[in-house]
Amino acid sequence: MTDLDPTSRLRRNDAAKALTDAGYPIAPSTLATLASRGNGPPYSMFHRVVMYEWGALLTWAKGYRRQTRERLRDTVVA
Repeated sequence: MTDLDPTSRLRRNDAAKALTDAGYPIAPSTLATLASRGNGPPYSMFHRVVMYEWGALLTWAKGYRRQTRERLRDTVVA
């Protein structure tokens, strides 16, 4: 599934699966929580269906992983 075009639009479950397949494991429920808190990947709504654009989702995942690593590194007690 990771051979998607950057403009491909994915529903939340498919987005989570595609990210996991690309090496960025995440659950659909985590995407929902991040969206409700305002710090998740950009998405659009089609009626009541959340849609993610693959290119933007992948860019977000790379940055999110980097931020998580930096946050963990900063909290390690030496």
